[in-house]
Amino acid sequence: MKIMILANADSIHTRKWVISLCDRGVDIVLFSLNRINTEFYGGLKGFKGYSFGRSGDLSKIDNKTKKLSYLTAVSRIKKIISNEKPDILHAHYASSYGLLGALCKFHPYVISVWGSDVFDFPRSSALAKRLLKYSLSKADRILSTSHAMAEETKKYCKKSVIVTPFGIDSDIFFKKKMKTLFQENDVVVGTIKTLEKVYGIEYLIEAFALVADKLTDLSLKLLIVGSGSCEHELKNRVRELGIEDRVLFTGQVDHSLIPEYYNNIDIFVVSSLRESFGVAVLEASACEVPVIVTETGGLPEVVEKNVTGFVVPVMNSEEIARAIETLALDEKLRTEMGVKGRKRVEEFYNWNNNVQLMITIYDDIISKK
Repeated sequence: MKIMILANADSIHTRKWVISLCDRGVDIVLFSLNRINTEFYGGLKGFKGYSFGRSGDLSKIDNKTKKLSYLTAVSRIKKIISNEKPDILHAHYASSYGLLGALCKFHPYVISVWGSDVFDFPRSSALAKRLLKYSLSKADRILSTSHAMAEETKKYCKKSVIVTPFGIDSDIFFKKKMKTLFQENDVVVGTIKTLEKVYGIEYLIEAFALVADKLTDLSLKLLIVGSGSCEHELKNRVRELGIEDRVLFTGQVDHSLIPEYYNNIDIFVVSSLRESFGVAVLEASACEVPVIVTETGGLPEVVEKNVTGFVVPVMNSEEIARAIETLALDEKLRTEMGVKGRKRVEEFYNWNNNVQLMITIYDDIISKK
């Protein structure tokens, strides 16, 4: 089986799919508009990489250059298809690589939607909406990582959408004893997200301040892992609330170290305004950390409400604070929710099962050619 994937080679999602599929004997041809880093893909058996050679984000260049780049890329992809003769063409991200794949007119053609390509892009203009509809209309199968995103995708096409969860490797993410950044009696509230407006981290900070002011006898700490354009603004908010001595910003950390940070957290919070799925929530649950998430997109799907965590309204610091307080005061509840969260991940979001599901879908498509 040979699959040609159109996707951003720099994306951790792309790397994970390519490496896992190659490990299972699938031949992968990757085309990326960005240069392909041999550090991540070098030495993979059955892998070939083709790059358009760009070092930056195509979405950030001027429109004339962008249009020319897309037209040139389509010609290049067609030549690669002619030479490689893949069984399936699979584009990840419907509004960019999905359009490139659609313009190539190769079948069987699969599109995986990822989030902003269906939640944001079609709302940006009438043309964007038409382009998304066109891309989806050319796909033989459409895949989504969550049921919420599948329903959103159906607004732009009349086809069924298959849910293919993007799970996690529970052999990497698990509860373990390790050197901590905090004191033994600290109760650590934490999040691991890019520091951008869409993730609503200011509501988490305000919620934490409310709980810290109320539970003065409890040693509460807040760990914020990640970097982004809102970092300065968020640090200012921490200073305004007078909680600098309780909050630790780590900045960007290497992805290989992420499991260690989960194991420094007692209560994991995702306070997003919008979220297509919730991989970070699954990673936290796999490490037996109880979670608090906002009721948006795919987040409620990955949490069993009041069993593995709490689901709270979007942009509501008071409700986040109530959930934090409940967990902060009840160590037994934290432990019970954490254990049940791990079991839920192993049952529904085991990465090996997710990869096998994708291979089964590929096999089914090929059998019907």
